[in-house]
Amino acid sequence: MKAYLDNSATTRCYEEVADIVRKTMLEDYGNPSSMHQKGVEAEKYIRKSAEILSGILKVKPGEIYFTSGGTESDNWALFGTALANRRRGRRIITTAIEHSAIAAPAAALEAMGYEIVKLPVGRDGVLDLHDLENAMTEDTILVSVMMVNNEIGSVEPVAEIGEMLRSRYPGTFFHVDAIQSFGKYPIYPKRMKIDMLSVSGHKIHGPKGSGFLFIDQRVKINPLIYGGGQQNGMRSGTDNVPGIAGLGTAAEKICASLRENAEHMYSLKEHLAEGVADLGKIHINGPSDLRKGAPHILNISFEGIRSEVLLHTLESRGISVSAGSACSSHRRGGSATMEAIHAPREIMESSVRFSFSELTTMEEIDYTIGVLHEVVPQLRRFTRK
Repeated sequence: MKAYLDNSATTRCYEEVADIVRKTMLEDYGNPSSMHQKGVEAEKYIRKSAEILSGILKVKPGEIYFTSGGTESDNWALFGTALANRRRGRRIITTAIEHSAIAAPAAALEAMGYEIVKLPVGRDGVLDLHDLENAMTEDTILVSVMMVNNEIGSVEPVAEIGEMLRSRYPGTFFHVDAIQSFGKYPIYPKRMKIDMLSVSGHKIHGPKGSGFLFIDQRVKINPLIYGGGQQNGMRSGTDNVPGIAGLGTAAEKICASLRENAEHMYSLKEHLAEGVADLGKIHINGPSDLRKGAPHILNISFEGIRSEVLLHTLESRGISVSAGSACSSHRRGGSATMEAIHAPREIMESSVRFSFSELTTMEEIDYTIGVLHEVVPQLRRFTRK
């Protein structure tokens, strides 16, 4: 048997997504900027996906801008806002647990002379709203906070942040990295006072290389990519019709069953946590109340076993998991998230992330629990020797 438990890294495409991607590559393959019929047919896919996504978020279709994925969306939100508003201020606030798609551009902006403030989080990975309030100044141009942490599943109070910023600092724009939360939670940017929202297609059973950035019409932001003037001059380049069509199809399908999917994933998460509890020396990283964390992420440290050793042992049994974030594997010095929650080194070095989707079965979880009961005691004995 096999078990794919690395859905925070990427997900399997829905069959409907694969079908529409194939159709737009082999049949409706026109350039949507062309004036002939092939181009018109291709452009319809883009318009339909924009309508789907805007309907889900309750925003205007013209506020949806398609990108190559979450990393580009995050980079655009930071660089575009920073450059467009630099005369008003150069202070940007984010957190210590952001994905590298935020942390890296923030570091680049800091090298360019911007002031970057990284707020701490608690042991549960959640930002204290008072810390943000104390860090705010009149020259703060942007606050960027992820909604769900990709390693430990902590959920940030983005609605409360949005309300506070809009009421007290209406000139400060609010960006939310929703790459791990879109398709898991209902998100309404206008109601939650979110100005920009990043989403990636391959996290919701869509194609890799697809994503979008919601930009509220009130936001002052510069383009990141210049060229032929596509997407109202805000994001040039020939539109990725297969990716955009697949993204819209995936979003429509996953958001039609949000509550049912979340309940299914919570049941998987709780069953796995309960199933390994008797192994001893087990530590759950993130919210201790599993229902306060994201439904699809469970980060567990198996003390006495290095995460890479357990990962490869599980892989040999057909179980795919991750040692933290897939993207953080390129980072030197370990996980920034685990450092931010002040995890002891032994906990940090033994953490493994299990992540689920609505396609994950209870049989996969049972199989994983059985394998863990077999290999964890063996690996601990080997380590002690």
